[in-house]
Amino acid sequence: MNLLCRGPLVTLMILMSGLMAFLVGDWPQHRGPARDAIAAPQRLLAAWPADGPPLMWKQGGNGVGYSGPAIVGNRLVLLGMVGDKEVVIARSLADGGEVWRTTIGPVYHNDFGDGPRSTPTIDGAWVYALGASGDLACLSLATGTVRWQMNILQTFEGENITWGISESPLVVGARIFVTPGGRRATMVALDKESGKVLWQGKDPGREIEPAGYASPIAITVDGEEQVTTFTSQGAVGFRLADGAFLWRYDQVANGTANIATPLWQGGKLFFTSDYGTGCALLEPSGSGAKEVYFNKNLKNHHGGVVANGGYVYGFDASVLTCLELETGAVQWRHRSVGKGSVALADGLLYLFSENGVVGLARPVPSGYEEISRFTLESKSNQKTWTHPVLAHGRLLLRDQDQLWCFDVAAR
Repeated sequence: MNLLCRGPLVTLMILMSGLMAFLVGDWPQHRGPARDAIAAPQRLLAAWPADGPPLMWKQGGNGVGYSGPAIVGNRLVLLGMVGDKEVVIARSLADGGEVWRTTIGPVYHNDFGDGPRSTPTIDGAWVYALGASGDLACLSLATGTVRWQMNILQTFEGENITWGISESPLVVGARIFVTPGGRRATMVALDKESGKVLWQGKDPGREIEPAGYASPIAITVDGEEQVTTFTSQGAVGFRLADGAFLWRYDQVANGTANIATPLWQGGKLFFTSDYGTGCALLEPSGSGAKEVYFNKNLKNHHGGVVANGGYVYGFDASVLTCLELETGAVQWRHRSVGKGSVALADGLLYLFSENGVVGLARPVPSGYEEISRFTLESKSNQKTWTHPVLAHGRLLLRDQDQLWCFDVAAR
């Protein structure tokens, strides 16, 4: 079978390049195949009926939390708080039926919502799941059997952040990367087969740098691989091979919550955070990160951003905004569906507001062009903060215990 392809030139993601191998249409981790919130081309509907696309199934029993599903083939996995435990749950994509569930840690409570926040990462035959209290587990995708497990806060002398550990583990080649933000390490690389510590990276100028709520990504700069993330204090880069600290940039960080995962486009990194802060475009090297610009034109809280055709789309607080990537100039702003998250599939924006409104729009710099919208029929009193997932012609949306699967494939 073919490996996953994306983009107009249908580029392959290959294990030789240090990335996961997967199948066409999979969504194996947070923000999709390349962690950029872009799905593989799937021949999806160009518009939806007034009441939304056809519902294939709706499944409860997923527990409390904000974990999105990761999908490979006919298997999906997500995290939830069930009773007094955090569990990983595997389901059939075909009908939502449960395949297995495995406990990985104790319950996590928070005034802004209980339960896990992280999306599991599927790599080959294994699932890597990180709970809100720092419990990291490697499990069999087939059976849910635990291969190895650790608590990253205890192991690396970290303390949990205000609203719970939220990053989704990154797998590159034989390694898994997480950000405990402890006294021993800001970021660590572990052997994905055994959990053995391969390196511990931190800024030598800081005694401790707690994690943010973003997830790390891997980039290649001048032929050398780096891992970068958004901590509680700033944007940082480490050499992938040995964890050497390479650079940092703090102006784009706020003192409350840095949530949006970095976006890598054309040799540059885009970071954004809310609480009155803004966005920055950086050009990293092996020894620093040059600021291309910093402005307050896009202050993204939690829903992330997506790039298309040289433009970035994401919510500036509660207003959907289009920026020109190279200059940071605003092209347009629109209330759209309300503050939420965004993904891109088959050249269209999928918008999911924190109030359960789902929208489909064209990503064009000339102005906001909405095609369709519907409202998720949910009984939850929490915000819908889980991001939309598009895999194998299906749109998956989660609101706490409930998971919806819609058929968005064109016929």
